[in-house]
Amino acid sequence: MGVQADKISAQIHRSVQGVLSRGLNDPRVKGLVTVTRVDLSGDLLNATVLVAVHPESHTDITMHGLRSAAAHIRHSIADALETRRTPHLSFKLDQGFRQEARVHAALREIAPPPETSDSTEPASS
Repeated sequence: MGVQADKISAQIHRSVQGVLSRGLNDPRVKGLVTVTRVDLSGDLLNATVLVAVHPESHTDITMHGLRSAAAHIRHSIADALETRRTPHLSFKLDQGFRQEARVHAALREIAPPPETSDSTEPASS
């Protein structure tokens, strides 16, 4: 991506996260929704917004709500973008975020608990 595309992608990221933080009037959008990345097409007319949803039990219904609200969100962020045309938004679940959480959970299960030292005496050399 070029410098202009990077700037637009960052603006979209901040703006969409702001809209989601303020909340949508869609009861399907539940839980904590975090924008993890925005991918722009080469012509800057389409943006794929990758999101993570927590807890996972709300993922399907929240993604359905976000996809339905894409036009509303696009309209909401139009003024914040410094472009003639606002890219069309499509929302996708960030699978990498989900896989990373599973790896961390698995590591916590197999890792021995950290040893704690109740001793306040310094070790002598």
